[in-house]
Amino acid sequence: MSVSTPVRLTVGFMPLLDCATLVVAERKGFARAEGLELALQRETSWANIRDRLAVGHFDAAHMLAPMVVAAALGAGQMNVPLIAPLALGLGGNAITVSGPLWAAMQAHGATLGAPPGAQGAALAGAIAQRRAAGEPPLTFAMVFPFSCHNYLLRYWLASAGIDPDADIRLVVVPPPMLVTAIGSGQVDGFCVGEPWNSLAVATGLGCIVAATSDIWRRSPEKVVGVRRDWSERHPEVLAALIRAVTRAARWCDEPEHHEELARLLGAPQYVGVPSSVLRSALGGQLPFVQGAPPASRPEFLEFSHHHANVPWPEHAAWIASQMERWGQVAARPEHDAMARAAFRPDLYREAVKDGIPEAVPPTVRPEGLGTFFDE
Repeated sequence: MSVSTPVRLTVGFMPLLDCATLVVAERKGFARAEGLELALQRETSWANIRDRLAVGHFDAAHMLAPMVVAAALGAGQMNVPLIAPLALGLGGNAITVSGPLWAAMQAHGATLGAPPGAQGAALAGAIAQRRAAGEPPLTFAMVFPFSCHNYLLRYWLASAGIDPDADIRLVVVPPPMLVTAIGSGQVDGFCVGEPWNSLAVATGLGCIVAATSDIWRRSPEKVVGVRRDWSERHPEVLAALIRAVTRAARWCDEPEHHEELARLLGAPQYVGVPSSVLRSALGGQLPFVQGAPPASRPEFLEFSHHHANVPWPEHAAWIASQMERWGQVAARPEHDAMARAAFRPDLYREAVKDGIPEAVPPTVRPEGLGTFFDE
């Protein structure tokens, strides 16, 4: 059942390929059909997104999944309970290095499209050579401390024997600034969502060494985050938002819509990069290096396939385990349950069961958590 009286929602988002479902929900009429008007507000950093949602400037927001878990565990700056009633997709990130670092990795055996383990071993060799020569450590960037970018980057580095807290310098840079940062030499590599990896390649400033779908197939990524108290006051509005975005996600996954979607997202008020760069990643084609044919990664980003819109509690539990592993929170037995409670597949299931029965998920995630490349 849609909302009977039109409701305007202010929704924050970051200029990334996976904001697509929110943009499409508004621009293609899916929100309007549910009695909603989405006032989309582009932001410059994830910290701004978090803070503006917490203080009530936003009703809902495009959020990193770990931001919701961090709030549940009392980590971060604001102690405002958040929930994730909806996920915005699976995957969509990559790891990019600068041209000079790629050349150094090639000298240690790296090749385009090689498995993550081989690329990590080449990076470890380059780091050892720098250390022996007395050179300063490399600087890698991720987009926010509580992010899957941080955890997947750390997982990849650690699997190669690289200590992310000792062997490199790890910093936070907002996604839209990363191409400039690598071009100016402020960072030697980064993990970010599209289109910023592809744009670094298109401008000749970087080389993609791994898609995160190569590290963890169908990994969790962004969610719609809302304050828990807001969700309790506005259950019908939240259900309408879930349905609108779920329908938009299904539209985004259809290949015949990708040309239109790339043009739409290319507008300055949304992502603001050339539609050709966006179109390539939408089709699972990643340009690993300038001038080379793109590499095919058909499951690189999924907006709705494989129940991509379900906020699986198993994902929240894994995220909590990474926060403990890397010292962001002290290890406590209650964290698993606290994290799981912040992801609400029950709200998602209830919202879609009548209007979108084909989107109703199973009770348990079919594939479990998936497999990492080194398992």
